[in-house]
Amino acid sequence: MDVLLFLIPALPLAGALVNGLLGGLLPRALRAGIAVGAVAASCVLTLVLWPLAAGTGTRATLFTWLDSGSLQVPVEILFDPLSASMTLMVTAVSTLIHLYAAGYMEEEVDTARFFTLLNLFVFAMLLIVLADNLLLLFLGWEGVGLCSYALIGFWYAKTQNAAAGRKAFLVTRVGDVFLGIALLWLFSLFGTLSISSINAQAPLLDSGTLLLLTLLLLGGACGKSAQLPLMTWLPDAMAGPTPVSALIHAATMVTAGVYLLCRLFPLISLSPTGLACIALVGALTALYAASCALVQTDIKRVLAFSTMSQVGFMMLAVGVGSVSAALFHLLTHAFFKALLFLAAGCVIHLAAGENDLTRLGGMRKESPFLFWMFLIGVLCLAGAPLTGGFFSKDGILLADFARATPFYWTTWALSSLTALLTSIYAFRLLYLVFLGEPRDRRTKSPYLPDTMRWTLPPLALAGLLGGLLNLPPLFGGTERLTMFLGDLAGATLHVGLAVEWFLLLLATALFALGWALVHLRLRYELRSPSGRFGDFLLRAWRVDDLVARLVVRPFQWVGEVLWLWGDRRLIDGAVEGTGRLCLAGGELLRRWTTGRLSTYLYSLAGGAAAILIYLLIRAW
Repeated sequence: MDVLLFLIPALPLAGALVNGLLGGLLPRALRAGIAVGAVAASCVLTLVLWPLAAGTGTRATLFTWLDSGSLQVPVEILFDPLSASMTLMVTAVSTLIHLYAAGYMEEEVDTARFFTLLNLFVFAMLLIVLADNLLLLFLGWEGVGLCSYALIGFWYAKTQNAAAGRKAFLVTRVGDVFLGIALLWLFSLFGTLSISSINAQAPLLDSGTLLLLTLLLLGGACGKSAQLPLMTWLPDAMAGPTPVSALIHAATMVTAGVYLLCRLFPLISLSPTGLACIALVGALTALYAASCALVQTDIKRVLAFSTMSQVGFMMLAVGVGSVSAALFHLLTHAFFKALLFLAAGCVIHLAAGENDLTRLGGMRKESPFLFWMFLIGVLCLAGAPLTGGFFSKDGILLADFARATPFYWTTWALSSLTALLTSIYAFRLLYLVFLGEPRDRRTKSPYLPDTMRWTLPPLALAGLLGGLLNLPPLFGGTERLTMFLGDLAGATLHVGLAVEWFLLLLATALFALGWALVHLRLRYELRSPSGRFGDFLLRAWRVDDLVARLVVRPFQWVGEVLWLWGDRRLIDGAVEGTGRLCLAGGELLRRWTTGRLSTYLYSLAGGAAAILIYLLIRAW
């Protein structure tokens, strides 16, 4: 029975292999059916095997991957409450995204490559989630990086799409270097790469080592989860098809960093300074991304910055020591962010490929159904009372406030400000897309494929009811997710009933204030960002310019110097100079081969004279 756990990641891999090897020979519908069926079967199998996750979970070993001296790396997975919850979310949301993609890509020619990469993406993410070995986890870690590169640049004929894929690949590689160093260091310290063993032996390490390891793991997480300072790739990742954006933002790649820290929480929790660094990075990233989302004019870029901000909340939850709060928000965010991205794809489909907010508007009249779906996503994102996003975000703010230190009260204040900004940009997006009148846009067709339309209601329902996963006692709940996680849930911090009601009312007030500001100031009309500050936010604090000056341009300059002086002058010069020398020598020798007898006699006499002179000098 335990071996069946390996079928959970194996089924999407099988789907990728079938489409990759035979997809070009199969009908279009069958390609999509194989991809959807593989992930759906993985989801069903997760539900069937769910009892194996109870308690400390179930560990299953398939075979030994590497065995050299003290290094033993088995292909081993751990199906415990943490990994099981993530696995169910990944497979369920990915199934809906795959089904949506079947309709979204119906006019695309190369669907075999698309669905191969989409299935491979899910397989790599499941490998990260289920692995109980850091090397196996690292294999999945690199797998999602490769798939993101290929899917973001799927339409590589356009230069900007290919550039976006390369940017994602290179920036995330920086974080991977940190994770790779941490992996090697952990092996040198413990002689094993087993995550369970490392967590069990972590108390043996001194505080300095724990801090450095935590910072290295944080660096790796920042790359995959697009946190400061390795966040510049995520907004450009919108170059890929919308189902790819939904998969990256909701179910797979950007949550990998958060999951890594949760999986190794027994280690990083031993370093209070390390946890504070994680909390600070999360709070600052959340505020940074929310401020950028306020002024974006591309519908998908708004959602991209939103994802960056919401993942910042998850990182903050890990930093305050609450794995359950981080996982709770990760799950609810997956539901409503997938809903928002897929609904945005429907908007773009109906608007003939238009995604510029300056040219959208009035979509509510054209598709009331789509308006209500998008509204539910916006309410969850903005933290409307009683929605899933409200409970999960409030749980993070509560855990942060309960730390009761000046540092964590500061991160709480930053996060509360971010919650207000989230409400503002979420409702701004809703107003600009659906309310008012259309602005310079031609509608392609009111038709939406059924596979695109009917994947939205399940996500909307999950987003609205997601709070039931970990409903707090204040609302009559039992915090089921926290109880299910058990010892994996992290610290449990309590505050008085009056404080809890205060934080609850404050969260509601921030939501209402954000909506009121948008309603009173926007009034259904677009106000483009103006002035230096608006341009500063629109260009994401000019971080790309800073990276270009500090990293890209110096690298290009070094490359140009090496090309000019190393390649052209030294290497090419040496090779071409040797060739010219040979040609000159050949030309000189050619002059002695005139065919005239007198020339040969002179040469013979000259050579004889040279020999005699040499012998006389030696004799002397």
